[in-house]
This record gives sequence, C-alpha cells and structure tokens, in this order.
Amino acid sequence: MVSPHKGVSSEAQHLDCALTGGLLGERDGPQTCLFIWRAPIHEATEQDLAKTLVSCHCRAGAVLPARIQCRALHSTQEKIKIAALRMYTCCVERINYDDFFERCSLPDTLNSWFLVAQLHVWMCLVRMRQEGREGKYMCRYIVHSMWEDVEQRSKIMGIDAFQRKESMRVMTETFYAAIFGFDEGILSDDCVLAAALWRNLFNKQCEDPQQLELMVEYVRKQMQFIDALDGDDLLLTGEIKWRPLLEENAQSILKVPKPTYNDAGL
Repeated sequence: MVSPHKGVSSEAQHLDCALTGGLLGERDGPQTCLFIWRAPIHEATEQDLAKTLVSCHCRAGAVLPARIQCRALHSTQEKIKIAALRMYTCCVERINYDDFFERCSLPDTLNSWFLVAQLHVWMCLVRMRQEGREGKYMCRYIVHSMWEDVEQRSKIMGIDAFQRKESMRVMTETFYAAIFGFDEGILSDDCVLAAALWRNLFNKQCEDPQQLELMVEYVRKQMQFIDALDGDDLLLTGEIKWRPLLEENAQSILKVPKPTYNDAGL
C-alpha cells in the first residue's frame, strides 16, 4: 500500500500523525474515520458553536440606561458572532476540496484539508479587516469558530487530550505563519504570492509551475470577487459564495450575486 504521505514534507507528516493518531495515514482505512474531517459541520456542533459565540453578559449592578446600552451593543455583537460562524462555515462547506487535491496534487489528508481551509479563512479575514472595528471583531470570531471546529472534529476522531493539545499547537503555528506569508503576498507581486502559496499550501512540494500559477490566479480573482461584496451585508449575513477553482465563464466573476436574508438578518 502506498502511503499518502509520500512526497509530503516532514512537518506535514508530523501534523497529520499528531492529528489523526494514524487513522488518516492510510487511504484504505476505516471510512468512518477517514472522512470525518471532510464532513460538513454537524448540526449539533454548529448549534454548540453558536451558543458559545453568542453567550455574553452585562455587568450586574449597572444602572438602567447603561444596561439598555449594553444590551443594544451586545445584540449587535451577537449578530456579528453568528455571521462570523456562517462565514467560517462557507470556508468549510462551500469549497470543492477534491478539486484542490486533484489540481494541486495534494495528498488526501487532514493536513491538506486544513491548509485549503485556512487559505479561505485568510481571504475572509483580509476582506473583513476593511470593515473597521466591527470587521475586526468579526475576524476574531471567524478564527474562534475555526479552532472550535477543528477541536470538535479531533474529539470525534477519538484523539486523546495530549495529542489534541499538541496538534492544536502545531496548527496554530502553521496558521499564523501562513497568515503572515499570505498578507505579504497579496500586497506584493505574483512571485511573492506564489512563494507564500508554495510554502503554506503546497508544503514546499510543488514542482509544477502551472499549479502555482493556477493558485495565484485563484487567490487574485477570489479577492477581487469578495472585495466587491457589500461590507454591511457581510457583517449581517456572513454569506460568501466562492468562485470555482476553474472558471467556465471568466466574465461571470464580474456579476456579484445579491445576498438574501430576512428582517432579522438571518
């Protein structure tokens, strides 16, 4: 049996081993374990995340006007937290991961899933940082939702507490290193962005320049697309419909869909 880790960097192998305890190291292993990380966020998990995100309290003993102001502020914050959870969910459930694995020759592992997911989370962070204080507040809870989801998935896979703590440490280091590299790349030319993708998406294992070119083009067009989305709508709904990796109609990117939501912003 050929290991899916062939051609993957030692850091990636360590991350996969720490996260899976060997369960995801074999493609022909138990399907229940193999595809847990690729499953949509479970309804119960999403509800738990939402409860965690929207839990906030006013200080006891405040005078009535201050309490009313606090309640109004927290109501806005709660909506932003829910929108942040939805935006993270868009990074997980609205991406064709198989397409990325095939086009970029990435191994079908938990580490590859995380690297693709964090790329889209980063693009959301770049967009929402443009929305001032509320946008930065939303960024905080997008990242919070990501770590809550990763931890829940690792628990479902049966990873013990020690391995889970170590894997979260490695993932955190990987994530913030990638954020720094991607930020530098998006503000620079395509060569710098390609280098950031080579390090943080391909794990320094890409030998096909066309794959790098594809991903540079993907990031540029995706950022162009989400930059055109209305900031108030994003703060209210958190909805993002990603462009496909390969465009059937390149002109379609210019047509930004209008979001749909009810009077409560849901």
